Amino acid sequence: MTTATDTGEVGPLLRGWRERRRFSQQELSNRSAVSTRHLSRVETGRARPTPEMILHLADHLDVPLRERNRLLLAGGYAPRYPEHGLDDTSVALVMDGLRGLLDAHLPYPALLLDDHWDVVDANAGLDALLAGCAPHLLEPPVNVVRLCLHPEGLAPRIGNFAEWASHLYHQLVHRAERSHDPRHLALAEEAGRHLEGTHRAAPPGGPVLTLELATEEGPPLRFFSTSARLTTPTDAALEGLHMETFLPADEATRRRFA
Repeated sequence: MTTATDTGEVGPLLRGWRERRRFSQQELSNRSAVSTRHLSRVETGRARPTPEMILHLADHLDVPLRERNRLLLAGGYAPRYPEHGLDDTSVALVMDGLRGLLDAHLPYPALLLDDHWDVVDANAGLDALLAGCAPHLLEPPVNVVRLCLHPEGLAPRIGNFAEWASHLYHQLVHRAERSHDPRHLALAEEAGRHLEGTHRAAPPGGPVLTLELATEEGPPLRFFSTSARLTTPTDAALEGLHMETFLPADEATRRRFA
């Protein structure tokens, strides 16, 4: 549980989020309709913001829900956003709906991931992608970034590894910059180690970047992916959930799954 003593003072924390977003006080003032004078007083601790002001600024700074709770605690207020376990009854209908989407995507692979790319659930189509992966990488929680980039995972089978790895790495860096989450930063550092000596390949020839996976028989599997997130979460645990779905990028892959 996060306590007020873990969080620091709310003014410097808000300033840190503003600087992370590369906003000047004037730009945040323009976006939030809060005067630069008041922003300065809040950031330096000369004015105590109300909880409504904290959440108003956090919204314009695109602060994740979990971090908004920390800002409120630092300001001396109760958290506003619950963080239930994904097996809690309060989010059961949401999770049932998301798992229904996984099944609806069959026969093609689909995964439900948390904010750190750990697999929450997946459909049966995923099994076709995991052949040859070391057992220790498939022990829960399975992290798909590690699974793709690790030399004992999918990396040896990915025909366009340089392109795909660079794509994953930049997603990680972007998420880490947005969240300032230590786990995101550590995962980005781990991914960077797997990329050492790998040069970014030429841009793909097709309309989208595909994942190309070698198989023991026949041509490689080729997929393009889509990602979907909940647009109106009010629970911090649900905010980071995202669904990754894979669709065939050529006729041979479509026939293999059909």
